[in-house]
Amino acid sequence: MLRRQLLGSLPLLGAGVAGLAHPSAARAQAARGNTLVVVTTPEPTVLTNAINSAPSVAELGTKIYDGLLEYDMQMQPQPSLAESWEVSGDGKSVTFKLRRGVTWHDGKPFTSADVAFSLLEVVKKFHPRGPGNLGPLEAVDTPDEHTAILRLAHPYPPMMKGLSSLESPIVAKHLYEGTDIRNNPANNRPIGTGPFKFTEWNRGASIVLEKNPNYWRPGRPYLDRLIFRFINDPATRAAALESGEVDVAFFGTITPAEMRRLAGLPNIEIAQGGYEALAPVMLLELNTKKKPLDDRRVRQALAYAIDRKFIAENVWYGFGKPAVGPISSVYSGSGLYTDQVLRFDVPDRVARANALLDEAGYKRGAGGIRFELTQDVGPYGDDYRRMGEYMRQAYNRIGVRLNLRTVDQATYVRRVYTDYDFDMTSGWYVGMGDPTLGVQRQFVTSNIRQGIPFNNVAQYSDPENDRLWAQAAVETDAAKRAELFHAIQRKLVEDSPIIWIMEMELVALQNKRVKNLITSGLGVRGGLYETRIEG
Repeated sequence: MLRRQLLGSLPLLGAGVAGLAHPSAARAQAARGNTLVVVTTPEPTVLTNAINSAPSVAELGTKIYDGLLEYDMQMQPQPSLAESWEVSGDGKSVTFKLRRGVTWHDGKPFTSADVAFSLLEVVKKFHPRGPGNLGPLEAVDTPDEHTAILRLAHPYPPMMKGLSSLESPIVAKHLYEGTDIRNNPANNRPIGTGPFKFTEWNRGASIVLEKNPNYWRPGRPYLDRLIFRFINDPATRAAALESGEVDVAFFGTITPAEMRRLAGLPNIEIAQGGYEALAPVMLLELNTKKKPLDDRRVRQALAYAIDRKFIAENVWYGFGKPAVGPISSVYSGSGLYTDQVLRFDVPDRVARANALLDEAGYKRGAGGIRFELTQDVGPYGDDYRRMGEYMRQAYNRIGVRLNLRTVDQATYVRRVYTDYDFDMTSGWYVGMGDPTLGVQRQFVTSNIRQGIPFNNVAQYSDPENDRLWAQAAVETDAAKRAELFHAIQRKLVEDSPIIWIMEMELVALQNKRVKNLITSGLGVRGGLYETRIEG
């Protein structure tokens, strides 16, 4: 019954679009020339990903900015703005030799001063993952314009996996120094060193990026223009991809059911991979400072009540698998992941949920309701609302009335991350190349940073948890580090400040004319300078 209800809520495309590409597809492509059109949602509120890591901001900003490094499919560092690097014997400094002849989009030269300013004054202070990425970074020496020496308080191996344009974009010191960084006009008219230059923002419709003719990679990018389109209706987005109006649809823009249908058409395919380095996990964040969510038993009951396998298969159509804790199984190869934690996927999970709520003193009242909660639905596509509809039914079975609240992204960010005016919110986070970089920020006390999105918004604070994360960040023995992370997972699942739902496959859909869309583990969050259109 739940599956039928969910499927019944899916938007339907008009007749006449099943099976073959729209006849105008070739004409649309020819009219655009060497332009890649992508559709994404929601429209970003800011265009500089150094201060905001929302998915649509990251997708756009990484085309405009470069980082010191890039990473291959195995997350091994590759040169970018840094041509080479050397880690000191004691692990407390890293010397980067910077690329010569690089200019900002406004023509001014890129120097080591930009690196020092970006890392210390922007990324570490304002990027949601900045404190985890840069950790003990205390200073950046600039002995000349093409050398930057990062000084650390102690060895910090995770840092070398957090210096991409996604995690640590280098911004122009001459535009930001001495300004209110979070409100600088350059945030919405960005100037970087990357493969594409910002051209125009047609609010509510599109953002246009043009090829950077002075890009330091010879002959790159291959594309002349990159257009991000914003289309409100998911059915219209699907029709635009099918007709050839757009070339690529990022994950979340089209319902999973439509993704499966479109991928079966002769002109469209799934762009496989490109999310492995992100290690993305879907979740419900709980406001642990509000009753009844300040009670661990209540949080565990809410975790027991939902069927993750059902969500993965029927809401997300198999684009992921059930999650058992805060760290993705992507980390299995490094030994950091464990599934030996409190498990909520047990046969009697609903009975356990009811028993915990009884034990916590929340007895059923009129209509069998114990209490009422509101879920702020993540503004990342209509599928989050459908997932909320399933959860409303699931929670009703344990006497919890769930209300769904859907607003635009700006209102959502202010309400949840600035005002803390929420009970629970749906969304997802990325783990990145190491849990210290992406996962830690959700749980340590020092990352309760009101007003900065995508941090420890659950406001979870526990000294033992903080100690374990601090030890894991500096431990160099692989076996000892793995055990620390196993302890972290066991503790966090017991405390359940977050309900982990699904390990996500953030695949994109593309017209088959598009080549080299995915060239690294960061996928569409890479620079797309190798992407081409053929035919």
